[in-house]
Amino acid sequence: MQVSVEKTSELSRRMTVSIPEEVISQKVDARLKSLSREVKVAGFRPGKVPQNVIKAKYAEKARSEVTGDMIQSSYYDALKQQDLNPAGMPHIHPIESAEGFSYTAEFEVYPQISLAGLDQVEAIRPVAAVEDADFDTMVLKLREQKKTWGTVERASQSQDQITVNFSGVCEGENFTDGKVEDYPVEIGSNKMIPGFEEQLLGLSVGATKSFEVAFPADYGNQKLAGKTATFEVEVSKVEEPLLPEITEEFVKQYGIESGDITTFYDDVRNNMERELERALKADFKTSVLDALYAHSNPTVPNVLVDQEINTMMQPYAENAKKYKLKLEDLNLPRDMFETQAKRRVALGLILGDIIEQNQIKIDEDRVRSTIEELAQSYENPTEVVEWYYADKKRLNDVRQMILEDQSVEWIVSQIKIVEQNANFSDVMDKQRQ
Repeated sequence: MQVSVEKTSELSRRMTVSIPEEVISQKVDARLKSLSREVKVAGFRPGKVPQNVIKAKYAEKARSEVTGDMIQSSYYDALKQQDLNPAGMPHIHPIESAEGFSYTAEFEVYPQISLAGLDQVEAIRPVAAVEDADFDTMVLKLREQKKTWGTVERASQSQDQITVNFSGVCEGENFTDGKVEDYPVEIGSNKMIPGFEEQLLGLSVGATKSFEVAFPADYGNQKLAGKTATFEVEVSKVEEPLLPEITEEFVKQYGIESGDITTFYDDVRNNMERELERALKADFKTSVLDALYAHSNPTVPNVLVDQEINTMMQPYAENAKKYKLKLEDLNLPRDMFETQAKRRVALGLILGDIIEQNQIKIDEDRVRSTIEELAQSYENPTEVVEWYYADKKRLNDVRQMILEDQSVEWIVSQIKIVEQNANFSDVMDKQRQ
């Protein structure tokens, strides 16, 4: 077996493997002899078919099977001989000639990862605390979650709930199946298409209004996406929000069975601090990985990027099914995912190299404590812990998260860290993006 390798780009390789004709012929002859004991040919007893008949009838098939087997068996030997580590499956091109059989295998290889100069890399560590104003805002949000509505005799304002009858027409077609009756809209909730809620400001009971609003380009209904519709609305009720006071009954609705208000406040602050700690950790991790990626920025195999793009597009495909659409119907350009896909692939390769070079092993005690911490947010933590350990995939997801965290901690020990003050709302809003 002769092997030659051509470098067609930074990561692309074309490997040619040649196998002498005598090797192929020997294996074809052996395959034909084996067939002579198995095949049935009219006019001959089983096992007594002349070899020349077998050869005439099955030689082409036998050669095809032999060359197929030779490709499979020789490909990995050739990779080992040339010390090549392919990323993904190869594209094989068989070549028949008088000298024998050969084939070319085109593939990409994994890049060489360089970790040199990590001591010059700088990452931002955000520092924040739960301030009294943050706490007051959170309590207000909890009160708003339990708000009720009171009818008012005035024009609608932002944050009001206005009940309307409405119909919608787009390109001459009514798409609301006539008129929608008694539909409540909370002005400022952004639950309707952009611009719709703003059109309901300043309307009183009995008022009617006609207005045009454009549907977003990415709207789920492709018949309406990006198009302008005309709406006719009639107001039947205007209500203002009524916030409950912090009482025994109120805090019981948030799981404080004793109804103790002080306990409620303590729980709110503790939850905020716990969520802030997680958000700060996630923000810092992103900062470290962004800095690492910018520093290393390796060229990554296209085949791995394509695989990652397919993974990223999967949720869109599943959502399309809900509307009985195909992914192609959404007209999602692959390049909208490409930058993020390249980052994910590159960081996966870099972290994998760090884990291997530094022989980082998963800390199982840390896995357990992480699961127990996650379980604290649920009513029965013990059942949640058992739920994780009852399924290998769920448990492995946590194990891989911990392994990644351990590798990030190694990176942190090698680079420069700059602390930067932040506020609670900015940190939490960033995590929700």
